[in-house]
Amino acid sequence: MEMSTVNTQPFSDQRPGTSGLRKKVKVFQQPHYLENFVQSIFDTQQDLKGGILALGGDGRYYNREASQIIIRMAAAHGISKVIVGQGGLLSTPAASCVIRKYKTDGGIILSASHNPGGPDEDFGIKFNTPNGGPAPEGVTEAIYAATKAISEYRIANGEEIDLDSIGTQTLGEMSIEVIDPVTDYAELMQEIFDFKRIHQLFNSGMFVMRFDAMHAITGPYAKRILEETLGAAPGTVINGKPKEDFGGGHPDPNLVHANEIVVLSSGLDAVDFAAASDGDGDRNMVLGRDFFVTPSDSLAVMAANAHLIKGYSDGICGVARSMPTSQAADRVAESLGLECYETPTGWKFFGNLLDAKRITLCGEESFGSGSDHIREKDGLWAVLFWLNLLAVRQEPVDKIIKDHWRQFGRNFYTRYDYEGIDKTAAEALMQHLRDHLTDLPGNPLGDYSVDYADDFTYTDPVDGSVSKNQGIRIGFSDGSRIVYRLSGTGTEGATLRVYLEAYEPDPANHDKETQAVMQPLVAIAKSLAEIESRTGRSEPTVIT
Repeated sequence: MEMSTVNTQPFSDQRPGTSGLRKKVKVFQQPHYLENFVQSIFDTQQDLKGGILALGGDGRYYNREASQIIIRMAAAHGISKVIVGQGGLLSTPAASCVIRKYKTDGGIILSASHNPGGPDEDFGIKFNTPNGGPAPEGVTEAIYAATKAISEYRIANGEEIDLDSIGTQTLGEMSIEVIDPVTDYAELMQEIFDFKRIHQLFNSGMFVMRFDAMHAITGPYAKRILEETLGAAPGTVINGKPKEDFGGGHPDPNLVHANEIVVLSSGLDAVDFAAASDGDGDRNMVLGRDFFVTPSDSLAVMAANAHLIKGYSDGICGVARSMPTSQAADRVAESLGLECYETPTGWKFFGNLLDAKRITLCGEESFGSGSDHIREKDGLWAVLFWLNLLAVRQEPVDKIIKDHWRQFGRNFYTRYDYEGIDKTAAEALMQHLRDHLTDLPGNPLGDYSVDYADDFTYTDPVDGSVSKNQGIRIGFSDGSRIVYRLSGTGTEGATLRVYLEAYEPDPANHDKETQAVMQPLVAIAKSLAEIESRTGRSEPTVIT
């Protein structure tokens, strides 16, 4: 095997964000750009040398080319084996499953998750550690430091690897095992859920479902599991063929971008259950007939009903949610006598809690939920959880949710996203809020009294690491909250997210329309942060 050592210079913009390094495709296509970042992973993760690497991505534009580069760099680094999904494909949950099942020394996942794909859109890369989860901050900071000092990278020469044929190939002394991307994940799902019961639900003649794969990676997984294994009718999975540009759509499973299944679950001919997953398969949206289940409520209902699911029938040990996620799960945990942890946004913060067996279920408001079966959020897992729950309880989605509200109260919840705003203006807005935090507690804002105001700091209860400046929280005496964060998943400008929550214990008020209930908090949030004057935006880009 011939190997080249290529001289290079650092790029100044390779600090990983919440979920790895995400940039426009054209940025990654620059000479040496991808190679610099990959070399920095290999230089800092010494266990990979002589070890096993998992590799796969969501199939977006540039996925195949990047896979070939990474495989040849892995051979030059002395990695003994690469396990790669057929076609260079692995959903993010499946990649975590593969890392854990085959005890690899880590994995590289090629994805920009729910961001658009195509030649002019987004690409991403991240490293997952041997537990299957996203690299913690200490690892990502080490990789970033290496990108700032890099002077050369190493890459093997040779022909392209055949990524489409399942089986084993070699490149020098390194073996490359191309695997079916679905099988291992599907087997894990069958261990967790009662497939026989879900099969009976589909074959009852009384239940109709649609799953929108959004022309993304989950299509083959959903077809294999839902239609071929569980017996859902052909056509249950729509937009099931993965495309490099996601069919020109935005593969984010929310009420705006996944409107097709919102329509299918509405009106006289509505299906009984609808769901969607995102670009890399780690997010989910679930809907009943004329009923949207918020991610916050979904996590709370899962926690309250986990004992009904085969894989969790012995009980769960705890629950965690990201800080902006509503406090609905907290009320379930308190009722069940479980620990409930509030973490920063980013799935990596759940990893230590899962590994230490302090929690079983976890979730975040941005349409992500998961459990200790892997170390990533998992869109199809969440859909199967709901299908299993529907099969056991034999009740529609809306009744399950409304019964939950009657027992625990309802946390009305909404999120306003201001996308692509000027980064300097966004940072100034956040600093303006920080400058006034100490003035707020004990004072009124509208009809609300401020109980606390802070910039969230998280101390990991397992390793003691501290993460500061994780979002501004304004908490009111009645349990309502406003949270402000700048998202770390975009590639252009900045995205300001404003999260609003109001708790309502009285069932007589549970059927009120969410946006009507939230308008007083919305007005306070806009005024307090001076959103319009600082960003030029009178309305958000997306409301969920």
